[in-house]
Amino acid sequence: MQILPRPKVSPKIQVLNWIFRPMSYLRECAKKYGEIFSLKLQSNLPPILFVHSPEAMQQVLSNDHKELAAPGELNSIFEYLLGKNSVISLSGKAHQRQRQLIMPPFHGERMRNYGDIIEDITTKTINKQLQNQPFNIRNVSQEITLQIMMEAVFGIYEGERAEKLRNLLCEIVEQSSSPWRVTFLYFPKLKEMVGISAIWKKQMKKQEEADQLIYQEIRERRENFDPHRTDILTLLMSARDEEDQPMTDEELRDELMTLLFAGHETTATAISWAFYWIHKLPEIREKLLAELDSLGENFDSNTIFKLPYLTAVCNETLRIYPVAMLTFPRQVKTPISLCGYQLEPGTIIMGSIYLTHQREDIYPEPEKFKPERFLERQFSPYEFIPFGGGSRRCIGLAFAQFEMKLILAKVLKTWSMKLVDTHEVKPQRRGLVTGPNSPINFVIENIRQQPSIIAEGGRQEAGGEIPVLLDSAP
Repeated sequence: MQILPRPKVSPKIQVLNWIFRPMSYLRECAKKYGEIFSLKLQSNLPPILFVHSPEAMQQVLSNDHKELAAPGELNSIFEYLLGKNSVISLSGKAHQRQRQLIMPPFHGERMRNYGDIIEDITTKTINKQLQNQPFNIRNVSQEITLQIMMEAVFGIYEGERAEKLRNLLCEIVEQSSSPWRVTFLYFPKLKEMVGISAIWKKQMKKQEEADQLIYQEIRERRENFDPHRTDILTLLMSARDEEDQPMTDEELRDELMTLLFAGHETTATAISWAFYWIHKLPEIREKLLAELDSLGENFDSNTIFKLPYLTAVCNETLRIYPVAMLTFPRQVKTPISLCGYQLEPGTIIMGSIYLTHQREDIYPEPEKFKPERFLERQFSPYEFIPFGGGSRRCIGLAFAQFEMKLILAKVLKTWSMKLVDTHEVKPQRRGLVTGPNSPINFVIENIRQQPSIIAEGGRQEAGGEIPVLLDSAP
């Protein structure tokens, strides 16, 4: 029997390395063991195999429902946040049904409705920052993306419920981002310890309070249903499956939380990194401003979405420090050969997005931020995979890219900002994803162009169509 490469240290040491220094640990394992290695990360599961070559990625991600499956129960680590009905937690036909119900709101034509919401919220949030006073760009990006979630996804704008839900969701997201919270997931008995149990119960209480507000909103929207609303909650309430059945209240709640966690913290982090690189490397900022200024008055969302250099900058941001380190797990159903090893049924495989994006044979000088690499060649879906692939590919990827580009374009074209400190910032674990290891502080030096805030009830119509970028796999 073939023995897969793996660290010789105890499982507990492997887990601690994975929790507190995941990217360094992945690099060390790849350097020592090559294209495939295993780590023992959960006591109730067999060792997990990690792969990162494009060939292995293609075999794993394009093999759904055949030799490999993507069972939702392997994502049970997310259940305490997202619920049992989340598209992430489901498997088989239930997963296909839920994915088909969720996909329509993220098609290009529907996203035109959200362009002005994104611009409006960005303008209002940046205008609150005092000139020449430092601010943490990640905090500001989080404020922007959370409010976009509240309006575009939840369809909640103002009022006591909106304010209370916004504050609760902000606290829940922030609490879940601590490496110590992740420790509870891998060592669940810690939650029973004196002191720690109180912290965990407090977090669960906040989750319950947020759930109550979400269910209140769902009930009221059902009782006073308005089919003309364009927020994603309304569209999900209108969706019907093949048997003409709508989502239950519990399914709606779980999918709203899934969209929040998949699209708020992650997008805010990517935007923060983009601002960091754009201002750390002046030549990139100059090229980007020249591209944006060339638009003149033709500053509609569709035109911005298609800008080649802006797209290259966003892609390189998502490559160099991907917010998601891994693909969702796949489990072997029938014996297969992978990277020269025979794998038996029950084996769990994860693709390392981070390691793939750091491969020098694909991305020369991978540690350098070089947007031009995305103008010089096109990378395959198994070389550039910031949103995963196959049947578990991120449903909201088009919305995330749309949001990221519009926010960057609006801020860069309107305000002149400067990095307060040009020290090197590196990625670290933030909950189940990654983020900067120190604050990235900016100051606004001046206004390049007078920002316009769209009056209530007078939103402009976004022109053109946003390309549909979603994976077609249900």
